[in-house]
Amino acid sequence: MKRFAVIIAGCGVYDGAEIHETVLTLVAIERRKATYQLFAPDINQAHVINHLDGSEMNETRNVLIESSRIARGQIKSLASFRSEDFDALVFPGGFGVAKNLCNYAFKGADCDVNPQVAKAVQRMHHEGKPIGAMCIAPVLITKLLAPVKVTIGDDAVTASHINEMGGEHISTVAKQVIHDERHNIFTTPCYMLNSSITEIADGCDNLIAKMLMKI
Repeated sequence: MKRFAVIIAGCGVYDGAEIHETVLTLVAIERRKATYQLFAPDINQAHVINHLDGSEMNETRNVLIESSRIARGQIKSLASFRSEDFDALVFPGGFGVAKNLCNYAFKGADCDVNPQVAKAVQRMHHEGKPIGAMCIAPVLITKLLAPVKVTIGDDAVTASHINEMGGEHISTVAKQVIHDERHNIFTTPCYMLNSSITEIADGCDNLIAKMLMKI
């Protein structure tokens, strides 16, 4: 059975991992007779957002502990990631990718990537294994692997930042997957577009299906 490493960034779209994208990715992996292991960095979140009204809360939360809510406790610290244990790597989206896994939300094209995240991506890329990125996650991939061809849908500002970082942005519609054959990178826009949850499910499934074809 092919094994996916899935790296997430907390729990909740505005300050962590996008829950629908994460869960539907896991469903897609299992339905296609593959297995997965969830990872998250053991660091504090950039901040905590009240998901009811969008306000910032005066508290601190840990990315790994928050991610364990989605994982039902079955998650490992990203520090323990070993590329030789996995056939593919995938990043669901959510603002936590742009706040916790890198700081794109605060620094735009001048962003930095968490060193553990960078190491995981670079090792898998060096070994020629497929890497998938959903929603906002392609900005992280672009920062590390440019020149690379990716999509975040059709958001003009984010697309311009991707191009500024040396990537090539391809505008797409819901459920569409872009494959950069040279780098073996797969991207799909998910909630970067105004998509329904069924379209998110289809997008996640399309991404995983195409990745499995290149393992």
